[in-house]
This record gives sequence, C-alpha cells and structure tokens, in this order.
Amino acid sequence: MTKNGLREHLPKSSKGAYPFRIGTTSFIYPDHYTPNVKLLGAYLDEIELLLFESVMPESLPVEGEIKELARLAKVMDITYNVHLPTDVGFGHPDKKKRCVAVDTIKKVMDLTNILSPSTCTLHLSYDRPSRDPESVADWQSIVHESVGNLIDKGVPGRSISIETLDYPFEWVKPIILDFDLSVCLDLGHLMIYGYDMESTFEQYSDRTAAIHLHGVENGQDHIALDRLSEQRMDAVMCILQQYCGTVSLEVFCFEHLKKSLAFLEKHWKARHFL
Repeated sequence: MTKNGLREHLPKSSKGAYPFRIGTTSFIYPDHYTPNVKLLGAYLDEIELLLFESVMPESLPVEGEIKELARLAKVMDITYNVHLPTDVGFGHPDKKKRCVAVDTIKKVMDLTNILSPSTCTLHLSYDRPSRDPESVADWQSIVHESVGNLIDKGVPGRSISIETLDYPFEWVKPIILDFDLSVCLDLGHLMIYGYDMESTFEQYSDRTAAIHLHGVENGQDHIALDRLSEQRMDAVMCILQQYCGTVSLEVFCFEHLKKSLAFLEKHWKARHFL
C-alpha cells in the first residue's frame, strides 16, 4: 500500500462512472477518518463512515473532525453514509442496556447530521442462544419497542437502513414496515448465509438506501470482489443494473479495494459495451 514511503493511490477515478454512487469504507488506510477521506475522495462518490464502536469516548470522531469531514465533502464533491455503532443492542434482554443503545444511536445520528448522510445503517443483531419461534418472537417484540423509542426521539424512519445480517430478513420485516425504515442490502451477508440476493432485492428495492458489496469465499466475507464466482457476480450485476442508490465496497484495506474496483469495472463494461 506504500511506494517509496508514500501511500499508494487508486489508479483511476470511479466518480460518476455508474448510475449508482460508488463508495467504500473509511478504513481503507490504517488511519483516522479525515486522512482516509482525503486519500479516497478524489476517486469515489461516497464514503461509508464506520462508527462501529461507541463504548470508549475516543472511538467516535469529535465535533471538529465532523466539521472537517463536512468541509471535505464540499471540496471533493463526495457524500457520506454512516454505519452506526454495532456494540449496542436494540434486542438486549436488559431494558437499561436497550435504553443506552437507543440513546447512543441518537447521539451518533445527531453528531453526523451536518454531513447529510445518504443513510445511517443499523444492525439489529440477533444474539439469543435459540432460534425457536418463542425466542424469535420475544426478540422481535423487544426490538420493535427499541426502534419505536428511537423514532419517538424525532428520528425519521427512512434515515435509518436496517442491514441484512445472519438471520432471515423476514424477522425484521414487520419492524421495517411499521416504522417505514430503509434497508441496507448487504449482498455479501446474503451470500455467505445462504439467502437469495435477487429475491431479497426485488422485495425491498423501493426502500434500499444502500448496498454493501464485497467478496465471499470459503466462509470468509469482506474480501476483494474478485473472489466471487462468475455465477454470484452475474446475480450481483443483475441487481446493480436496476439500482441507482449507494453501493459501498465494504472492504477494509487498499489492495482489496483496488481489486474490487477493477473487477466491478470489468464486469460492468462487459455488460454495457463501454
């Protein structure tokens, strides 16, 4: 990732190359948010700000850094989406911890509001030891209450996108519909956990605010896109040709990003004769 001690840049810009906004994560270079945006902003349409951790005070960007990110958005002609913290649980059995989770998510959304994110992606993680109907129903009820508490704090439903994770997405469909939430379609997660990408997209295409795209191979995800089989990539391309929102290449290092961009461009050109 470095040449002669300098950080390597992407070989070409992908800005405006697709009907959708193409982006990647804020953790491509081993550095903070602002340096990553400065290095990536000239090449991409959007940056996914990964705010995974919230427990430690220094884990979230401070107000000054958020203001700098807002300035860079104007200068570099980029937009942002925000991945909300994953270390809090809307479905936690302890009500106090659920209240902390709701307050934390609201705090992060308030912090990043000046960035006008295209979406704020939320994990509704299922961490119960059993997947029997009674356990699922109890979890659904608790999560429904937590999401309702967040909406009651003035958060617009469509500003939140619920991400496809390791359980059947039908489990959260009533919550999405009841509160008019958006969807974050993580195609890599759908692949690795054996769910159908195209049927899921067809069902939620009208509310899909973001697509997370990454390679999957031998039980590993979030790797370079070129690790996908041709069959899987064909399915991905069928979805992307119908989509005009945000596509985030959700990888976490420079080499995976460079390979993913090249692989996506090759397949896009092959289908559009560019």
